[in-house]
Amino acid sequence: MFKVIRLAMKNLLRYKRRTLLTGLLIAVGVVAVIVFVGLSSSFKQAIVGQITDSVISHLQIHRKGYMASIDNLPLDRMIPANAFEKLSGILTRTDKVAAFSPRIKFGAMLSNYAQTTNVRLNGVEPSKEQAVVPLLKNRIKNAAHEDLLFRKGEVLLPEVLAKGMALKTGDTIVLVANNKDGSVNGMTFRVAGVVESLMGPGGRDGYLHIDDAAALLRMDILEISEVAVRTKDFDHLTDLSMHLQRVLESIVNKQNQPILEAHTWDQLSPFYNVVRMIDVMTVGIKVILIAVVLISVLNVMMMSVYERVREVGAMAAMGTRPGRIMALFVAEGFCLGLVSALTGAAIGIGLLEMLNLIGVDVAFGRANQVFTLAPSVEPVEVLSACLIVLGVSILASLQPAAKAARLEPVEALRHI
Repeated sequence: MFKVIRLAMKNLLRYKRRTLLTGLLIAVGVVAVIVFVGLSSSFKQAIVGQITDSVISHLQIHRKGYMASIDNLPLDRMIPANAFEKLSGILTRTDKVAAFSPRIKFGAMLSNYAQTTNVRLNGVEPSKEQAVVPLLKNRIKNAAHEDLLFRKGEVLLPEVLAKGMALKTGDTIVLVANNKDGSVNGMTFRVAGVVESLMGPGGRDGYLHIDDAAALLRMDILEISEVAVRTKDFDHLTDLSMHLQRVLESIVNKQNQPILEAHTWDQLSPFYNVVRMIDVMTVGIKVILIAVVLISVLNVMMMSVYERVREVGAMAAMGTRPGRIMALFVAEGFCLGLVSALTGAAIGIGLLEMLNLIGVDVAFGRANQVFTLAPSVEPVEVLSACLIVLGVSILASLQPAAKAARLEPVEALRHI
């Protein structure tokens, strides 16, 4: 076997220029795949991390029917107090749950005594909300407190609204809201900070204490719009979602029908389509790599067979078995693919390390949210690219190798 490999390498070096150009072409393809996978995976992580750790969290639980009209923030499809109590017990006992936070979501009118506008609000418990969306605090500008998000009687306003109404930390505002019965109530609040805009749902919402939200909506008994849940292991989010879906069936209404349902972040965010598109593009890049390797190796091996017909005839006349002749040409394709793949992998990893040190800034979303990417690639992706090159190189070598093995010695020796 080693003799065949050594002979194959010698044959490749007989045509150095052609071998070098072909190898470089394949190596560039491998570099393109590795760099693209590294950049795209870090971009996906940045998007998913910002969405889940700043707004949505990993998973949310709603009353059935709430999601159908979530844009209107309906107050008549809330989780009842007794159902929320049972849900809290379930989440507390579930090992895979790291934290959960109840939210009251509603729309209100905001006034600074000179102007009035609409605002979307989230009534939350600051400590619990910080646990499920740890990056929320990083989005707060000019915060009134360093140790917590806000206190009772305070509100965090979305940046776009605060700029439009010239509001700043410490200002007093009035919030007016309708409860589910249609009655109107108003309360004064102090601005505790401004929340930077973020792409996606919830990126322009304000925040206030859940007790203040209940008081503003005149809730005698606390009802919850949604419960945000953070898992201990994001890779096992699907397992947690399926487990909760089964467990939530125990919480039923008077008709003995389940009233709650769980939704993972990808079901809640439209940016999941961006993630899927990146995955499709990754597959497309790999298909292009396969085409490049297939055409390159096939061309080299066909030329090699054509140029060495008399040599192959001499080998056959000396008693070399067709299987060994075929193995020799397949070994040439294997060696060409192996060296090119390893070279491309080394260059690709080196480029990613350089980009990682430099940092890549990407603006994304309407708010021109800037992400500093730290591109890296998993070993399995590098191995996958190398195996694709090796596999396709061998496949591309089979047809020319079979053609060489079928040459008749007499006809081959007559070839000019």
